[in-house]
Amino acid sequence: MKQWAVSYFDKDGVAQCLNVDSQQLPTPEQAAQLLRHKLFPVTDELDLNDLDGRTAEPTLKTLKDHNSVQIISIKEVSE
Repeated sequence: MKQWAVSYFDKDGVAQCLNVDSQQLPTPEQAAQLLRHKLFPVTDELDLNDLDGRTAEPTLKTLKDHNSVQIISIKEVSE
C-alpha cells in the first residue's frame, strides 16, 4: 500500500501534513473525509445528506466553509 501526504492549511492558517495509506491517489473529497475524521471526529459522524447530490465534494466544501481547513496538495510519500 502506498502512503500519501495530504498537505493542508488548518483553521489557524498554518500548513500541516497528514500521511494516509491508499493504493491510489486519494481524490480531494476522499482526502477531505480523512482529514475530517482526524480533525473533527464528532462532525465526522454527522449526516451530510442535505449537501449530498446537490453539491460536488460536500466534505471538501464543508471543511473549507465551516472549519477554515483547505487542502493544498496530495502527493505520494517517497521512501
